[in-house]
Amino acid sequence: MGLITSYFSFKYMAVFLPAVIGLYLIPSRRFRRLVLLLSGYCFFWAVSGKLLVYLLLSTLSIHHMGLWLENINEECERLRSDSPKEQRKEIKSRYVRKQRRVVAFGVILHIGILLFLKYSPFFAANINSLFKIIRLPIAINIPSFAIPIGISFYTLQAVSYIFDVYRKKIPADNNLFRLALYMSFFPQLMEGPICRYTDTAHNLYQAEAVRWENLTFGMQRMLFGLMKKIVVADRLNLFIENVFTNYGNFDGFVTAAACVGYTIQLYMDFSGTMDLVIGSGQILGVRLPENFQRPFFSKTISEFWQRWHITLGTWFKDYIFFPLSMSKPLKKLTGRARKRFGNHFGPLAAGSVALFCVWLCNGLWHGAGWHYIFFGMYHFVLILLGSLTEPFVIKAADRLHIKRDSVPYRIVQIIRTTALVCIGELFFRANGLMAGFVMFKKIFTEFSFKTLHDGTLFSLGMDLPDYIVIIFTLLIILIVGITQERGGRVREIIARRNIVIRFGVFYAAILFIIIFGAYGKGYVPVDPIYAGF
Repeated sequence: MGLITSYFSFKYMAVFLPAVIGLYLIPSRRFRRLVLLLSGYCFFWAVSGKLLVYLLLSTLSIHHMGLWLENINEECERLRSDSPKEQRKEIKSRYVRKQRRVVAFGVILHIGILLFLKYSPFFAANINSLFKIIRLPIAINIPSFAIPIGISFYTLQAVSYIFDVYRKKIPADNNLFRLALYMSFFPQLMEGPICRYTDTAHNLYQAEAVRWENLTFGMQRMLFGLMKKIVVADRLNLFIENVFTNYGNFDGFVTAAACVGYTIQLYMDFSGTMDLVIGSGQILGVRLPENFQRPFFSKTISEFWQRWHITLGTWFKDYIFFPLSMSKPLKKLTGRARKRFGNHFGPLAAGSVALFCVWLCNGLWHGAGWHYIFFGMYHFVLILLGSLTEPFVIKAADRLHIKRDSVPYRIVQIIRTTALVCIGELFFRANGLMAGFVMFKKIFTEFSFKTLHDGTLFSLGMDLPDYIVIIFTLLIILIVGITQERGGRVREIIARRNIVIRFGVFYAAILFIIIFGAYGKGYVPVDPIYAGF
């Protein structure tokens, strides 16, 4: 186990981060850059030890490939400028093929390492099962490998850099130091957000001095994340573990409660981690992209995934969905389907193929297991059904004189979307696909309110005060969310108040976390959930 296990550990909060901030206060831009780079590598080493070599090799490879692509492009332009007009198109086509081979090599290298380390035991186990079914006396033995923390996150960053250089969205960076900063900024290494080069590279290289506003706003954001993680997510953990591990012992009501509870836990854990990560970055003057925008205010599943894990969703959209949907075979399919099925349903033919690939990758990205693949396919079907039925829903609402922008209608949509999300998270968290189906069936065939009043809910790791603390904290988070949904900036609202109110809110938050946080005797420290993906 590494020296640092999570962003919420004492070693990170009380030792590592204060030490980095203290060194970063030294008034030398060059020294601050060095602090950022060394702190990133020290953090990675503290978490994953000698597996730091993977991050180093990934950084060196994308630096070389970016320059390689740039050289091919420059050579192409020189040759075209010296050639007759009729030859320029053929020259460009030849050099584009060269660039595509470089991109393919870079993608295969990075994604291949990720697939081999993370998924080879899963694929081998399934191939062995197939051999057993057909009675073929062959067995593939692949050991489990030590996987560097955050490999799923920094691999996608590396691939996005290669693609963006190829697409000429960014020039290849010949400054290896700046590219290393982009790949190794310590707050985002473990759980993201998945940044693009344009998001953070130059901001990190600028290494601006610490400002009072960034320090206070960053600390406030971190406190909000601590409240989500320690007060809510960690407090729910014993209950969630008990039910999902021993699901056969509980009826449908407890199963449904665990399903909702896990959805809350996952959101509080991941969004709380993002608050702490973005707050850490803000203290150092680095603006990281938001990864959540109040997803449980979503009216459709599609909107939910535009608000949840935003940087992963936009990565899949930009580097899988759009390239596939704009490829020649799918463009031809769209043209034929548009003529036959019209302007709404026609494009869905090609779009559904690209969408399928996105959600297959999304499911696998989260883990090597059939329940993760099912999770991806579940959301693929829901989003596709939403697109297919949208015209009929609009017509039905018009005929029934239902105002689709009315508050009651929006509330019904939000409740429906949240219920569908909770079902998806049930399969996501279940100990295997079959366990997920058993638990899902229990909700509808063994549902009973008996366990609501017989004390079962208070014997699974939480008592009545625990439930009260969770509900109260969720109300605070809901109020903050509603304020933000209406365009309010909570930290700026607090900053405009007098000093008594400002510090009163600040110290009240600290005391609330100290008093009601789930830690100490009886609690096992819970690592951030998404760090394992």
